[in-house]
Amino acid sequence: MSDVQGNASSDTAARSSSRSAPRRAGGFDLGRMLLEGRAFFALIAIIIIFSILSPVYFSTNNFLTMSSHVAIFGLLSIGMLLVILTGGIDLSVGSTMGLAGVIAGFLMQGVSLDMFGVTLYPPVWAVVILTCVAGAFVGMINGVLVSIFRVPAFVATLGTLYVARGVALLMTDGLTYNNLGGNPEFGNTGFDWLGFNRLFGVPVGVLIFAAVAIACMFALNRTPFGRWVYATGGNARAAELSGVPVKRVQVWVYVLSGVCAAIAGLVLSSQLTSAGPTAGTTYELTAIAGVVIGGAALTGGRGNVRGTLLGAFVIGFLSDGLVIIGVSSYWQTVFMGAVIVLAVLLNSIQYKPRKKRAPDAGEKKAPASSGAA
Repeated sequence: MSDVQGNASSDTAARSSSRSAPRRAGGFDLGRMLLEGRAFFALIAIIIIFSILSPVYFSTNNFLTMSSHVAIFGLLSIGMLLVILTGGIDLSVGSTMGLAGVIAGFLMQGVSLDMFGVTLYPPVWAVVILTCVAGAFVGMINGVLVSIFRVPAFVATLGTLYVARGVALLMTDGLTYNNLGGNPEFGNTGFDWLGFNRLFGVPVGVLIFAAVAIACMFALNRTPFGRWVYATGGNARAAELSGVPVKRVQVWVYVLSGVCAAIAGLVLSSQLTSAGPTAGTTYELTAIAGVVIGGAALTGGRGNVRGTLLGAFVIGFLSDGLVIIGVSSYWQTVFMGAVIVLAVLLNSIQYKPRKKRAPDAGEKKAPASSGAA
């Protein structure tokens, strides 16, 4: 009799499991896949739609040109990803980018030393290094304010945004450095190589973007620093109790964000062959959008470089596609805002806590019956 009861309860549990399995496989898993891969599917949809609307969109040259623009957004987004993974935010990347371009332009024009009556014209490699150091310095200020002095990241980086932009305006008196080609007599030529030259048919800016992305991916996935970044964003207090140098990690992610912004400023100035103090305005929002579209959580601890790259390509290909088909710049702003809101909404859905499914009646009885057997 007990065997009969055990078989009956097992059949009941099996029928209950068979009823619940299609719901998980057919509804939840498919929806989860579409939600987690939304950046990839959005990029494919953008390419298909704009290829239909414009015959020049789907071409190798156009994709390489758009990738050069994506490199600017992507460099900023990678730096922003590191900060967001720790639960912070960096609103100063756009201003840091503009300041980096101005510093590069200032150095390319020559540094006058009135005391000695000479003018120094540093080579391009020195200009690149000094500009990256300046970006790292801005990032270090942000990191110290956030980690040591406990200033909220939003407030600290908002203040740095204005300071960096103000310094760029003071250095140029609101004007633009138009000639960054250098002079062969002074040995400071080659700055435009970053923006216009190609290696193996690929723009140099895209190769720089790829190198930074690979380095960041390796750091996050294969080094203790990457584990510390995720631990800090997941629970800073618990990570600190576990021996993670939380304050040092917070400083370093802001420093790296500043360096990425400086590199983006160098690439942009080289592409434009000019450097203006207003360059990079609102680019911090574009960087945040790239990270969010890529699936990173604004609360920290969740996200990856691969998703951020897809998010940057979504923004770049969408904005360039709107330009190609002749959409007004005002409507472009509307579209970009809608994309950001949609991305945040999908993120909130993806990371929303799920309720545990209550067991069916058959599943409750199964253990008791098997025990009786």
